Amino acid sequence: MDFALTEEQTAIFDMAYAFGQSEIAPHARDWEAAGTIPKDLWPKVGELGFASLYVSEDAGGADLSRLDATLVFEALSMACPSVAAFLSIHNMCAKMLDSFADDDLKARVMPDVLSMNTVLSYCLTEPGSGSDAAALRTRAERTNEGYVLNGTKAFISGGGYSDAYVCMVRTGEDGPKGVSTVYVEDGTEGLSFGGLEDKMGWKSQPTAQVQFDNCNIPSGNLVGEEGSGFKYAMMGLDGGRLNIAACSLGAAQTAINTTLAYMGERKAFGQSIDQFQGLQFRLADMEIELQAARTFLRQAAWKLDNDAPDATKFCAMAKKFVTEAGSKVVDQCLQLHGGYGYLADYGIEKLVRDLRVHQILEGTNEIMRVIVARDMLKNR
Repeated sequence: MDFALTEEQTAIFDMAYAFGQSEIAPHARDWEAAGTIPKDLWPKVGELGFASLYVSEDAGGADLSRLDATLVFEALSMACPSVAAFLSIHNMCAKMLDSFADDDLKARVMPDVLSMNTVLSYCLTEPGSGSDAAALRTRAERTNEGYVLNGTKAFISGGGYSDAYVCMVRTGEDGPKGVSTVYVEDGTEGLSFGGLEDKMGWKSQPTAQVQFDNCNIPSGNLVGEEGSGFKYAMMGLDGGRLNIAACSLGAAQTAINTTLAYMGERKAFGQSIDQFQGLQFRLADMEIELQAARTFLRQAAWKLDNDAPDATKFCAMAKKFVTEAGSKVVDQCLQLHGGYGYLADYGIEKLVRDLRVHQILEGTNEIMRVIVARDMLKNR
């Protein structure tokens, strides 16, 4: 059993880290204030191959492992977890298209997806179906030319910003077997968006409802087979859970690094505060928890890469553990900064806000517990 990263994996991490520090970190606060990420960032991301992390080489992708991908998101989230998480969504959609779209659809859309001239959003959640995703109501009725869509998607990262939307819609009976996946391009007649959501964190990501009102798409925009859309959506979530955990990990590492530097400079009672044993214990506890989280995440990614029978269980466990550990660490880092941690200039309060949602999306941490418990009961 070898826990060391290979030279190639180390190079992948270093490249992502360097890009994040030069192209994202200096602008993260400004982008948060503006409520958007400049579109000209994404082609730069595409040039590095980060828009197609696990798209097959035959399709022009990087074809990295899921473990490799977690390294990219850990490194990028050290600059800004909001930007890194948005990229994770695009990659999840790109993988779905590469795996399940027919050759005509792939030929038409994938070149711009891989270069990130086309930015993708993932549309599953609705106002009345979150954790119970199979209860979605957005309907796609067949027409002579394709489908007409009616319904609403909620909490969509990139709503009104992205160039295309990978949407789960109902083409058949109630339940998961009646769900299909379709590709909807921005500018399609009948596609509109709600107002931008005013969120606690992830403020640089424009988030809005995606609305379909007699929205017509051609039959060629069906992704894969009718009735298989829910399966496609769920297959993407194991990797998505690893990525969002990696975003928590990287942000928490940045918080610890910042806190270590601050504690060496901050003086109280005649000495720097890093000399107080009680505060050293806090540092040690955070380091222990973060290292445990990193090991757990990489084990889960290894299982997913190797098609282990318990991979889904481990992805759920890692998502729950790592996102909660990350939030705990950044909260403790804010506390160690005292009043300064509450100020935007020090960057810690942004991380506290950004990481909180990681326990909710890609399946709530309560649903992660359900997945784990069901697996335990099934295999007892």
